[in-house]
Amino acid sequence: MTHQRPNILWICTDQQRYDTIGALGSAHAQTPHMDRLVGAGVTFNRAYCQSPVCTPSRASFLTGRYARTTRCRQNGQQIPREERLLSRHFADHGYFCGLAGKLHLSSCANGKVEQRIEDGYQVFHWSHHPQPDWPENAYTQWLAAKGLGWEDLYDGPSTPYIKEGIPAPYHQTTWCAEKTIEFIDQNAHQPWFFSFNCFDPHHPFDPPREYLDRYRIDRMPLPKIRANEWDEKTLYQQLDHRWAHNEPGGFDVQNMREEDHRAVRAAYLAMVSLMDDQLGRILEALEATNQLSRTLLIFMSDHGEMLGDHGIYLKGPHFYEEALRVPLILHWPDGFAAGVAYDGLTELIDLAPTLCDAAGLDHHAGFQGKSLEAICHGKALAEEHRSSVFSEYYNAWTHRHAYGTMRRTQTEKIVVYHGSDDGELYDLEKDPDEFNNLWHQPDASERKMRLLKACFDSSVFTMDPMPPRLGAF
Repeated sequence: MTHQRPNILWICTDQQRYDTIGALGSAHAQTPHMDRLVGAGVTFNRAYCQSPVCTPSRASFLTGRYARTTRCRQNGQQIPREERLLSRHFADHGYFCGLAGKLHLSSCANGKVEQRIEDGYQVFHWSHHPQPDWPENAYTQWLAAKGLGWEDLYDGPSTPYIKEGIPAPYHQTTWCAEKTIEFIDQNAHQPWFFSFNCFDPHHPFDPPREYLDRYRIDRMPLPKIRANEWDEKTLYQQLDHRWAHNEPGGFDVQNMREEDHRAVRAAYLAMVSLMDDQLGRILEALEATNQLSRTLLIFMSDHGEMLGDHGIYLKGPHFYEEALRVPLILHWPDGFAAGVAYDGLTELIDLAPTLCDAAGLDHHAGFQGKSLEAICHGKALAEEHRSSVFSEYYNAWTHRHAYGTMRRTQTEKIVVYHGSDDGELYDLEKDPDEFNNLWHQPDASERKMRLLKACFDSSVFTMDPMPPRLGAF
C-alpha cells in the first residue's frame, strides 16, 4: 500500500441500477470502460442506497449518515448547515475539491438555484439537469459559449416513451466529462477530490441518436412481471390508480406495448453507453497526466430505476432490488486489490469512512458507515461486513404520505409501510425476484413478527450518534 494520499475521483451517475454493466452480468449493456474498472478494481455486487430517491440518498452517502440522521429525508428539503459533507472534510485536510453536474442537497424547484452549505467545493460547475431552467446552469452557459441552445438541439423525433436527445458532443454528460478532464489536467501537482455527477441515465429516456442506434430494440428483454401482479400492489405503490408510474405525466404501463417496453430499455442502456464513453475519456486523461495509479476512483449511482420491472417505471416508495441496488466499484492501482468482486452486503454510507481511511484522514464523529478499506486490501471478509442493509422513504417524492422502511439480509427482506397495514415480505432464497409477497400469509406470521422487530431495531440503531457523550452524567 502506498503512503501517498490518493486523489479522489467520485463518479456518481443518476438512477443507474446494478444490472447495467457488461462485466457484471448484463447480456445487453455495451460498457467496455466500466468493464475495465471491474477487471482492475474492487466490485461490491450487493451495494444498497439508503433511500430510493435522489436527495435523501445523496445527503446520506455524502455525509456517511442515514437519511433520518441527516434530516434531509425528502426531495425539496435543504440539508441542515451543520451537516458535514465528505468534500468539506477533505478540503479541511488540504485537498483541492471540485464538482461538475448536480449536487441536489436542497430544493431546485421553480427556477430556484440550489442553496449550498459549506461543502468544501472550490470549483463548482453546477448543472442539476440539462434543461435550461436556470441562467446559472453551467452546462447552459457552456452551450451558449458555443453559440448553441439546448432547445434547438433537443428537437429529435420522439414517442410517448423515448426521444432522440442532444447529439453526444453537446450532451450534458459530455460536458461533465470535459470539466472533469480540465480539473484533472490543472491539478496534477496537488491532492484533489472531484465529484462527477451527471444526470444520465435519469429519465426522460433521451440518448443521442448515435447511441440508440447501437442497440437492437427487438432484442431487448421485456420487464420482469408476474401474471396478475398488478392486482396485488400495496396502496403506497399506487398513484392516481395507475401504480405503473411515479410522477405526473409518467408512463401508463398498462397501455404500453411490448415494443414500447423494449424501446425504453434500449434507450436507457444507450444512456449508460454514453456515460461509459465519457468514463473512457476520463481514464485517458488520468493516464496522460500520470495520475491513474494514485487516484482512487469510485463508480456508483445514487439509486436504481425500476425500468418496468414489477410493472413500475422510474422511482418512488419501492424497495425492490431494481430501485435500491446500485453499481459500486473502487479502483485504485496503488492501493487496493484488482479484479475482485464481493457479494457481501454493503451500504453507500460505507464510502465515507472508506475514503477517509484510504487518505489517512480521521473519521468524523457523526459517521454511521463501516469502512471497506480492509476488504479492499483483502484483509477482511466481505461476507462479515454487514448482516443487513437498511433503506428509508419518508414522504420523499410523488407518493404523498408514503413512509416506508426496508431491512434486507442475504436471505430475507421486509418492507414496512408505516401508518398502514401494508407491507412486503420476501423469502429471497426461494423468491429472488420478489414476486411472492408473504406479508398477509398466515403461515408467515412468525417470520413476519421476527423481521418486524429486526426492522424496528434497525430504525433505532440508525439514530444520530451526535452529539457525542461527554461524560457519565
